[in-house]
Amino acid sequence: MAPNLSLFSVNAILILSPDTTRVLAKYYHPPHSTTTTTTTSSTPNTSQQSNPYPTLKEQKPFEKGLVEKTSKSNSDIILYDNRVVVFKAESDVMLYVVGGVEENEMLLWHTLLALRDSLNILLKNATDKRTLLENYDIVSLAIDEIVDDGIILETDPATIASRVSKPPMQEVGGVKGLDLSEQGLLNAWEFGKKQLAERLRQGL
Repeated sequence: MAPNLSLFSVNAILILSPDTTRVLAKYYHPPHSTTTTTTTSSTPNTSQQSNPYPTLKEQKPFEKGLVEKTSKSNSDIILYDNRVVVFKAESDVMLYVVGGVEENEMLLWHTLLALRDSLNILLKNATDKRTLLENYDIVSLAIDEIVDDGIILETDPATIASRVSKPPMQEVGGVKGLDLSEQGLLNAWEFGKKQLAERLRQGL
């Protein structure tokens, strides 16, 4: 029987501290899954494609057990709760990429390295818990550039960092030299007032 091929490779990306506190967590479902996302304790989760942790109630024990398991592990890859998990310690946090039991470990590993390296670029090698929380929006955007709906989109750290850090108006014609400093904004305000006054005079 041919394997069930799917672009859906990542079940979750987690950033956790050693005391099992969650810094950031993103769980993914297949984008066009027909399976329900709600499960009960009496209903086993048989689908390897569906997310087995749809609610916080399921996610918290998984994360706690994951931290306890990886804190004693000498390798960077484990099989936990019937999931392939690759992980790396960075300062006072742990980065995790979780995939299905049949997922390619090297693919998940490169995704993890993309996350680590892009965060190092964006946060200037300060990937500690405090810096991650202070820059939560940047970290979240970086993860979204790497994985969308469980599908790996990009693994080049420089590309990811450039997309996240690029000013929104940088490529719009005519505003490349826009001064967004306080003085620049005051100058723009004064210019706007003068233009409005001039048009009102012309209208009269």
